Order: sequence, then C-alpha cells, then structure tokens
Amino acid sequence: MKTAICPGSFDPVTNGHLDIIRRAARTFDHVIVAILTNPRKAPLFNTLERTDMLKACTQDLPNVSVDSSAPGLLVDFAREKGAQAIVKGLRPIQDFEYEWQMGMVNMQLNDEIETYFLMSRNEYSYLSSSIVRELASLGGKLENLVPPIVEQRLRQKFADK
Repeated sequence: MKTAICPGSFDPVTNGHLDIIRRAARTFDHVIVAILTNPRKAPLFNTLERTDMLKACTQDLPNVSVDSSAPGLLVDFAREKGAQAIVKGLRPIQDFEYEWQMGMVNMQLNDEIETYFLMSRNEYSYLSSSIVRELASLGGKLENLVPPIVEQRLRQKFADK
C-alpha cells in the first residue's frame, strides 16, 4: 500500500489545498493530511480547529485521514506513519524554489521517501491561506476560495475579535 503525506499549516484550508489533496487521493492508496506547526507563524486557528475543518472537508474521501505532527522533521513524521511519499502543491513561481529546496533536504535526510509536486490549477494559482485570512478579516468575499464550513468558521473567528 502506497501512503503519502500532504503536509501544510492549513490555516485555513483552502480550495487549492483540497484540490491537491483530492488529486493525491486518486494517486495514492492512503493520504495523510498532516497539519504542521510553523514556529515562524502565529496561527489564526489552533490545531484542533484546523483538524476539525480538514476532517469535515475530506469526509467524502475514504482513503484520506487527518493527523497533526509535533514539531520536528517532516521525513521523521512520514517514516513514523509508514509513508513512502510527500505530496506538495506548487503555485507558479512563488513556491518552486522553496519547495524544491525542501524536497532536496528531505531526500538528503531520507532518500526512501520521495517528494511529489502537483501543479496548482489555474483557478487556485494565486490562492493562499494568508490571502484568505486577510479577505476574511476585512469582510471580503470568500466563495470559491474556501469550503462553506471554513468560511463560516472564518466569519465567526473575526466576529469574535
């Protein structure tokens, strides 16, 4: 059985993230969506909130599960979960250099875990969690950017602030 890790902070999950997860689920037997902690970022949603949203958004994908990782190396998490692959989405230009560099580092750390890059679809090529958070904070339109449950949670989060 081929298992892949789809890592990210998913703060919040966007339709672009979900497109990559769905495409990975068609390619691999099991996909683990791994919510990672980035020490350089202060998340809007805590890990439990992000887990709940991702589970709700992927409930129709029987071969997808959601997990979170303690701070540490992604390849160690992948090895612990029995994964053979890491799947990352690439938006034009802005992601390539960083993701390529991380893929090379991961290969150096564990060459038994392959990194696969899936190009974002055109309609998601500009989309990021940062843009979604900013739009939500200013009351902007979110349809077609995030699933309805994520839009609802964003609206609640900013109404509470």
